[in-house]
Parts: sequence; C-alpha cells; structure tokens
Amino acid sequence: MAEHRNYTAISDFRVLNRRKLLKCDDPNSHLKISVDPNSSLSNEEYLTVTVSGVLLPSSSDWVAMISPSSSNVADCPLSEAYYAQTGDLSDLPLLCQYPVKAQYVKNDPDYLNCTKRECQESVLGKCVVATCSGSLTFHVINIRTNIEFVFFAGGFDTPCILTRTNPLDFTNPNMPLYGHLSSIDSTGKSMRLTWVSGDEKPQQVQYGDGMSQNSVVTTFTQDDMCSSSTLPSPAKDFGWHDPGFIHTAVMTGLQPSSNFSYKYGSDSVGWSNQIQFKTPPDAGSYKLYFIAYGDMGKAPLDSSVEHYIQPGSVSVIKAVTDEVNSVNVDSIFHIGDISYATGFLVEWDFFLELINPVASQVAYMTAIGNHERDYVDSGSVYVTPDSGGECGVVYETYFPMPTSAKDKPWYSIEQASVHFTIISTEHDWSVNSEQYLWMEEDMGSVNRSKTPWLIFMGHRPMYTSSNADTSVDPRFVNAVEPLLLQYKVDLVLFGHVHNYERTCAVYKGECKAMPEKDANGVDTYNNSNYSAPVQAVIGMAGFSLDKFTTDVSCSLSSHSNSWSLSRISEFGYVRGNATKDELYFEFVNANTRNVEVQKWQSSENGGEVVVVGSVVIGVGVRVGAEEVELEVGRGDGIGKEVVAVSSQGGEHRIHVATRDVVDWFRAAGE
Repeated sequence: MAEHRNYTAISDFRVLNRRKLLKCDDPNSHLKISVDPNSSLSNEEYLTVTVSGVLLPSSSDWVAMISPSSSNVADCPLSEAYYAQTGDLSDLPLLCQYPVKAQYVKNDPDYLNCTKRECQESVLGKCVVATCSGSLTFHVINIRTNIEFVFFAGGFDTPCILTRTNPLDFTNPNMPLYGHLSSIDSTGKSMRLTWVSGDEKPQQVQYGDGMSQNSVVTTFTQDDMCSSSTLPSPAKDFGWHDPGFIHTAVMTGLQPSSNFSYKYGSDSVGWSNQIQFKTPPDAGSYKLYFIAYGDMGKAPLDSSVEHYIQPGSVSVIKAVTDEVNSVNVDSIFHIGDISYATGFLVEWDFFLELINPVASQVAYMTAIGNHERDYVDSGSVYVTPDSGGECGVVYETYFPMPTSAKDKPWYSIEQASVHFTIISTEHDWSVNSEQYLWMEEDMGSVNRSKTPWLIFMGHRPMYTSSNADTSVDPRFVNAVEPLLLQYKVDLVLFGHVHNYERTCAVYKGECKAMPEKDANGVDTYNNSNYSAPVQAVIGMAGFSLDKFTTDVSCSLSSHSNSWSLSRISEFGYVRGNATKDELYFEFVNANTRNVEVQKWQSSENGGEVVVVGSVVIGVGVRVGAEEVELEVGRGDGIGKEVVAVSSQGGEHRIHVATRDVVDWFRAAGE
C-alpha cells in the first residue's frame, strides 16, 4: 500500500472494484430502486434515486452510479493478480464496469429511522410487514454512455448487489460539450478551441462576424494507454471509459485584447450556446492580467464519494469564475495535476465540465504534472504509477498546447510584457538533454525590451517547506536552477506541493536579496539590480492541503529555510498583473475572497506601487507637488489620469479613482 499510495489514494471506494463480489442473502420481494426523472437525460441533471421496500435499513447500504451499463453488472472472472498494482489483493474484482460515484443511503436522514414507512402486508387490518425507503440526489453529466444505479448491501468492503435500475441513456450522446480555449502563439490573433463529442465526423466553430473553421478530430484508445502484460493499469483495464471524440479548431483572423463570440457543433448533432470570449494581449503590448494555480482536480457536486476527490477544487473554480466574469482576465495557467483522473477516464469529463465556465472564455494554458504523465517503463523521469497508465496521452489530447511535438510538452508563449517559459518536470531536464537545450535557447532568445518579464513555470518545485525530502528533486535543482539565474528569470511558479509559499530572491538556498516593505506592508523587489529569481509554490487549487513541516519562526531563526517569506495553507489561486514597468501578484483565498498575503512588485525602473485598501490599481506613478500621473490598471482601461495629492506630516497621500469614476467626473465637467 505504501508503494502505491499515490496510485490508489488508499480510499475504500478507490479499490472497490477489486473487492470480491458476494452473494446477497435477501429474498425481499418488495425491494425496488427508482430514478426521477425516469427519462432520457439532458447534458447535466440532478437525479433523485430512491430505494424502497427495505425491510431492515442498514448504515452499510449504498447506491452506485455505474457506467458503461451495456454489459451486465456482475463479477469479472479475472485473476486477482491483475490488480496487484493497487496494493489490494482481494480474490476477485467487484464489477466489469467501475462505479463512477456512490453514496450511502444513510445520507438521507429519514432512512435509518424509517421515517417513511410503507405497509406492504396487512392481516385483519393490522400491518404485519412494513418497509422503509430513502432518497439520494446524484449530479449527472453527459458522458455519452448509458448509466444505471445499483443498490448494494455490505458497504464498500463486503459488497453484494440487491437490485438495480434499467439503463438510462442521454438524449444526445453526440452533443458537442466542454469547449475550452488555448493560445497557439504570441500574436493574440488566433485561438484554439477544443471540445468533446460522441460523433467522429468533423464539426465547426462559428465565430466573429460570419467566420468558421472545421474541426480536426482525434481520440485515444485502450491500446494507447501504458500498462504491462502482467499488471494492467486502470487506464487499460478497470478504469477505462470511452472518451468519445476530441475536436479541435483554430479560430484565426482575430485581434488581440478583444472580445468575440463563438459556438461549436453541427446541424446534425447540435450546437453549443453562443459564448463570449476574450483574446489575450499580443507580445510587447502594455498590460497583462493573468490567473495561475496548480493541482486542481475536481470534486462531486453532490454528496457522493469518487475515486479521487480534490475538495478545494469547487470553491476555487467558483472564485475564478466570478473573477473572470467581473474583471478583464487575459489568461489562466494551470501548472500540472490537471484532473487527477489517474486512469479512471470518466473523471476527465467531470473535470472539463467543472472548468468550462472559465476555460470557455479565456485561454486556459497548462503544464503537465506527475498525475498526467508518470508510469513505470513509460520514459518518465519518475517511475511512480501516478498517471494510472495515462502516460500523458490523455492530457495532450484534451489540452493541445503550442508544443513542437507529441510527448514533448514544453513550450513558451508571450503575452503583453511577459515571456512565459513552461516546462515538463516529468521529462528529461538533465544538462544537454533535449528539453534542457530548448530551455537554454528559449530563455536566451527573449527580447527583454519587448517582454521585460520572464516567468518560468513547471510542476515539481525547487523550494518548499512541506516535506522537501520527498517533494524536491536535488538533481532537478542542480541542473535547471543555474539557467534561471543565467537568464535572469524574474518569477518561478511551481505546483505539486499543496499550499502557497513565496521566497526571497533565492539561489542555491540562499537569499540574494530581500524585499523591502513599504508603509502599507507591501513586499517590494527592486530588480533594477537583478540578484536572483523569486520562487512561489501555488499548488493550493484543490487537492487536500499540505501542512508546513517546519515552523516558520523556527526555520527563519535557524536559517534552514530563511528563503521562505510567506506560507499559507488555504485553498486559492494567484492573480498577476504586469506592465513593462511593474510586475505583481497576490494570493487570493477562494473561500473568503480575501487577499491573504501582501502583494509584491518588481521594477527595473524603480517605480512605486500604489495601494488602495488591498488592491493595487496603479503603476508608473509620478508624484508632483500638486498632482499625480498614473497608469490605471486592473481591468479599468489604460490611460493617463490626474488625481489628487495631499500631504500630511511630510507623507504624500495619493487619492485615486477607478476608470468609471474618473469618467463620471469628466462627464460632470469636474
């Protein structure tokens, strides 16, 4: 179990279909299971599943949603040795089809108390046989295959089937769904749209003013998954689910930093809704506003358990959705551990459905992580079975990035004043490897007058105060960290560790420069005299949070982790804002929406940050005796505005207003 911990997550439900299926000894003729609505399913529904006619309700009674249901729900006559990778050596697996999700019927508080009693048999007007019932709510999305609900006794450890529903189908299993955007280059004039459908025929994206592009269709099969002849992986065997067909189309003829609309599909299978989206700024333009995080995954929107749950993912994506809907976000960067499907393929559909509200509106750029790529004998740097046999195939099919070739998931892209270098920590990064030479060429060719900021992203970190012995690979640090210093990387973002931590300007474990705090407590890094990169771990977007294994005050006083300046173990994301003069970001707590850590800023020109409340709204400030000139940021437009200054005790106080307020004063003639 220790060897395969990342693989199984050691969940009772995770290893359910390796349990031996027992025979239920229940001759109860009154037992029923029903679904409401009992009709073809829409693309997203909340179903009520009711079990009734139960003679003796038990806390171990449960209901599972099974897919696909084209085969009988019965035990699979396979050798238990096939499942040795799970660390669970039960005699036989439970089902030919794995349960997608499940709930104990005791989730209905009326079930165990038998509040809803029904008389089944009476003698002389007296009830002699009474039964109980319970109802559960299941969130269901279109996964293109039939589903059914199965009522079990015996809990997850000793399960047996009591009864089941007839298969339910989806009204349109070919429906085009889960569209998400990504950039293909640094011009902001083209955007790739990727979506899923049960139909293999090419479809279209229609966008802008009468423009359209046909889709290129691809998919993957069980044969594409990593495995071995003796120990099949989940992706190859019990976790397999038909992905349907993945469509991609590139929308061209766009303009950067502009709003357009699109829909995708075809007349034969249906169309998506009309969706508004925003193109990112082109390389060299003035301002960029981006969001970044790692290790998100997904969680059920009902009370179910699933194979691998990332509890913070729902609150984080809700907070990001609110931000995308209210602020001009240009791009989102998700740096590894994307869905945590880990070989249970239907989980990708649930993840794509979860991120759709944001990924359909702005470019959703990704980096590969261990739970997308790693598997034994697959060519990964790390031979853990973390991908469940997906080996990067599934990730790269769903999220085509502007890479040079398949299974070379490193790339760079420029947006406004920032050059992003995005690597794979799971592929060979050793000195003179193909990826290492690419990193040298990419970062060495950055035109810092056009894109003065260089941000480096990958999955596994170089610095962390959470179990660093197992989270940090010193070989990776020794090989790649010198490149970060050589090419003057400003900011390094990693995931993998599930919390937030920010460093000083650090190199080889030593602080080469410390930020200065202004009067508002804002950490300010002045890069007019570059010393080293600032690094941050941002893996707090969904997976259960990691604690810091060393006390902050202790580590700082002993200098063992003196590079660690900010530590937060809360679910959230970071937002970044860059102009050619300023770069800053801040951690946002997804639950409270509070900015939990002060912002930091770097400037080659020695500019100052203006802080009002907890929000930076201006950059490039020039203070005069009577007025201030600043560039308004944070989605309120860009332009020079004059605002008031007052002095008190030798301190300048800057009074600023957002763009809409400034326009209001202008209209009033003030």
